[in-house]
Amino acid sequence: MDKRGTFGSRLAIILATAGSAVGLGNIWRFPFMTGQNGGAAFILVYFACVLLLGIPGMVNEFIVGRHAQTNAARAYSQIGGRKWRFIGYLGILTSTIILGFYAVVAGWCLQYLFASIAGQLNGDPSYVIAYFRTFSSDPIKPCLWAIGFVLITHLVVAQGVEKGIERASKLLMPLLLVLLLILVVASCLLPNASAGIEFLLKPDFSKVSRDVFLEALGQAFFSLSLGTACLCTYASYFKRDTNLLRSATQIALLDSAIAILAGLMIFPAAFSVGVQPDSGPSLIFITLPNVFREAFAAMPLVGYVISILFYALLVFAALTSTISMHEIGTAFFHEELSLPRQKAAWILTLVCSLIAIFCSLSVGAYSNLQLFGMSLLDFCDFLTAQLMLPAGAFLTSILMGWFANRQLVQDEFTNNGTLHATFFKAWYFSVRYIVPLCIALIFLHQFGVL
Repeated sequence: MDKRGTFGSRLAIILATAGSAVGLGNIWRFPFMTGQNGGAAFILVYFACVLLLGIPGMVNEFIVGRHAQTNAARAYSQIGGRKWRFIGYLGILTSTIILGFYAVVAGWCLQYLFASIAGQLNGDPSYVIAYFRTFSSDPIKPCLWAIGFVLITHLVVAQGVEKGIERASKLLMPLLLVLLLILVVASCLLPNASAGIEFLLKPDFSKVSRDVFLEALGQAFFSLSLGTACLCTYASYFKRDTNLLRSATQIALLDSAIAILAGLMIFPAAFSVGVQPDSGPSLIFITLPNVFREAFAAMPLVGYVISILFYALLVFAALTSTISMHEIGTAFFHEELSLPRQKAAWILTLVCSLIAIFCSLSVGAYSNLQLFGMSLLDFCDFLTAQLMLPAGAFLTSILMGWFANRQLVQDEFTNNGTLHATFFKAWYFSVRYIVPLCIALIFLHQFGVL
């Protein structure tokens, strides 16, 4: 079997792991939630939730992965015994399903990037709506774009940790940040952009309620990729002297900053043309093409460039996420079946491509492909986001707080005593009590119990 890789530097760790967290959800969900739930007040609540749940949960999975230096399934058995191995299996299955349906939307982004370059998104709102409906309902094109995106991801992962994931992260994350900053500046310079900035960042504490707190908890949970085994897998490539708490904090801050910048890109442009954007795929593929067209109507060349940059941004954001999800299963098959990395990567690519095809058809040409009254894509989203992810993160916290050897956990947290244990007791208390409680609240809120 090939020699196991490691990330070459602290920067590589931050960029790769932050890239796994930064995705389409940062761009279409976080800004909308912020604007609708108190602006800056929601951001403050969100940061509190990151401290309560996000960072402790990330360190949890980092410890599991770095201690074992192996794939997720074997890592959990090494830190908790063979009976805990199923958490790793759950994470691998979860990430595989997510990659399958995520590739569908990522494929749409890739199609829209090429459509922007070809100048095909110019037209009135009815044209843009018709364009999306025609494309998404085609039985062939969306499937090909989805498979194409999985293959691009495959090409990166098959190259290994240093030559594939690390190199891609060092290229994609800076490009993503540069593109985002360009779009933020362009958006904020538009007439009446200040109304959009105020909508996003003006604190309205009257909107902060129990529901807002639970929404912020959920956003912190999903935004940081907790429960997918991604953090555990990437941590298995960390060097032994990596400061886990500091790395988790830096990654959480970078992820949150990108989400806020996405809001500063979207809301000023939307408000400049009198549109209050919604959330989800309709924002990306229907609302924003119209916003860009109207906002830059007096400068069509600028509007053309902005549209290209925006969809390039989405493609990069999606790719940093799909790389991490692909690596989870690839590492498992590579190590458990003693397969060369390229063959292990092909197993994941084929499985995820099949999932992507069926999910794509279920929201397009064959809408009768349903489970429990939902399209296959929506069902996969529901299954992973509301059941499998919370379960994986909850069980990891229970393992680390109540069953794993405390001295082992403390040694990993402090790098065998080379780091001060100042925050260990607070973190350990959070892992035992606060994190499981937060995840339980999220779970109950999703099902309408709270």
